[in-house]
Amino acid sequence: MIQKKHSPASQDNKSELVFTKKNYQLLLISIAIVVFGFILMIGDTNIYDFRKTLLAPMVVLFGFAFGIYAVLKK
Repeated sequence: MIQKKHSPASQDNKSELVFTKKNYQLLLISIAIVVFGFILMIGDTNIYDFRKTLLAPMVVLFGFAFGIYAVLKK
């Protein structure tokens, strides 16, 4: 039988996750922000309302930017 040699460095990489608990928490917060932005867009009011045309898209974009930050944070 042929045995593969395992270096100590490769064993450490297998046990270590790519994202930490903090990354997952930040990612869940960013998803909640995006969902909140889409909820702001819902409604029967005027389609040209400030909330629907300016506030909600800004909240959604902030949520996506926060999600990118959550993924890239070490």
